[in-house]
Amino acid sequence: MKIHLATDHAGLELKNAIKAYLMEKGHDVMDHGAHEYDALDDYPDFIFPCARAVAADPESRGIVLGGSGQGEAMAANRIKGVRAAVFYNGPEEIVKLSRQHNNTNILSLGARFMTEAEIYNVINLWLDEPFEGGRHQRRIKKLDIVI
Repeated sequence: MKIHLATDHAGLELKNAIKAYLMEKGHDVMDHGAHEYDALDDYPDFIFPCARAVAADPESRGIVLGGSGQGEAMAANRIKGVRAAVFYNGPEEIVKLSRQHNNTNILSLGARFMTEAEIYNVINLWLDEPFEGGRHQRRIKKLDIVI
């Protein structure tokens, strides 16, 4: 699967570890940055290109990171066709439901709230969980209607 990654300085080291992990598992990984540590960088500069790439390729997914993952999800969700969910630890059912009911295509992770092992587990759950379709598809179509 093609997976797009992006983060600001808060998730740089973790993004690099996730990139290696995903490549090891055979995924085609596109890294949208950050590529070096800059405490003054701005997450939209990296999240928007990642989100646009995911929206342009419905078969791909994205994983974005930030301190909490909140701002990154807000930025990603501004792109038509993106459905980003935030996870920064909590019941794993949240990640599963984000796929089953919302067909999320971007997972936004709070790097400051999870260990690397927890993140790998959540990524695997998210990548493996199917979308249920049915009544949920009707609802998702409404998300892309501009009002």
